[in-house]
Amino acid sequence: MKKILLLGSGGREYTMAWKISQSTITHQLFIAPGNGGTHAFGTNLPFGYNDFDSIIGFARKHSIDLVIAGPEEPLVNGIADRLSTEGILVCGPVAQAAMLEGSKSFAKDFMQAMGIPTAAYRAFESRQIDEARQFLHTLTPPYVLKADGLAAGKGVVICHTLTEATDTLDAMLLGEQFGQAGRRVVIEEFLSGIEFSVFIATDGAHYVLLPEAKDYKRIGEGDTGPNTGGMGAISPVPFFNESLRHKVITRIIEPTLQGLRQRQIPYRGFIFFGLISVAGEPYLIEYNCRLGDPETEVILPRLDEDFLQLCFDIANGQLGSSRTALATAQAAATVMVVSGGYPSTYQRGFPITLPDTLPRDTHIIHAGTNRQANLLTTSGGRILAVTSLAPDIRQALQLSYSTIEHITFEQMYYRRDIGYEFL
Repeated sequence: MKKILLLGSGGREYTMAWKISQSTITHQLFIAPGNGGTHAFGTNLPFGYNDFDSIIGFARKHSIDLVIAGPEEPLVNGIADRLSTEGILVCGPVAQAAMLEGSKSFAKDFMQAMGIPTAAYRAFESRQIDEARQFLHTLTPPYVLKADGLAAGKGVVICHTLTEATDTLDAMLLGEQFGQAGRRVVIEEFLSGIEFSVFIATDGAHYVLLPEAKDYKRIGEGDTGPNTGGMGAISPVPFFNESLRHKVITRIIEPTLQGLRQRQIPYRGFIFFGLISVAGEPYLIEYNCRLGDPETEVILPRLDEDFLQLCFDIANGQLGSSRTALATAQAAATVMVVSGGYPSTYQRGFPITLPDTLPRDTHIIHAGTNRQANLLTTSGGRILAVTSLAPDIRQALQLSYSTIEHITFEQMYYRRDIGYEFL
């Protein structure tokens, strides 16, 4: 029996745990720390995913065969390096490789060096505030400002006037709006197009192309308001045709892996490519060094392969060849149910009522939930994701929305227009 330790506590990790539970590999799953729903698939542990000493101590004591890192923070902080040094097998990139997400300026420099199409940009620190303001004057609105470091998906601000951009720049660089993450700010030209996300599993030499997705980051309907960690997602993406797929592979995925190999940076894990299609031409907006959230909630339910075996093959460097993953023809749609006030201030601890029965191929995925005895309560900003599979996106969304009507907790909010461009 294989012993697996999954790090994380959100909807992504719930989905991974659920998918691992379907593996043909006999296993025992532990989740650190997990959430109010992950106990259905394994044992939740009383320490967090950034508690490296507890993770390593547990892995040693229980002879863990594989650690799978879900979130970006422990990867950027070096959990894969620590585990590898201890001789513990890990699915997730080392800190040097995770810099693709950990530093937006590092990622943009990497893209530029490898000739990967991306928006024009410059990076600035607080001592360069006057230079940064001058650079804004050379651009035409809207303006894109990004905190260089990790900001839980909320570090990107799109400004529509020069005054707004200058005020935002001051807030980020001088007011430390995003703390340490915003000590450096990347200013980019605005690209007009439609965004989508592509994912690979890689052992550094070969890759498996996973199902693609489109997520919805803004809090408000019609893509208005501030960015969040994601309010919903769909898969497949209707405009991701063979031509666009080929361009993404040859212009973005393959040069990325080539660049990592050239720099002798080992990469064993998942890479998320945040892309935008500008008149049918793909540009890379950002990298993530892990699977996306809430995209995981639609791509893994469509994956028609043994996810645990895939994680072992990544960690062992045994993918063998590059290929496209097997996936169901069904469409998947997920809608995030969040706390009122998110992504700014919100309250926790409200009891959650779930429906007694679910439609076939509909799943309630726990994200920010906590369970004490039999009481399920809210414990974060994004509380639940409701994912449904159906013959097309419209039907999948209808199933998810009809299920949400039977979920209740105080101050509950969700977007009612996920997938709107394709309906």
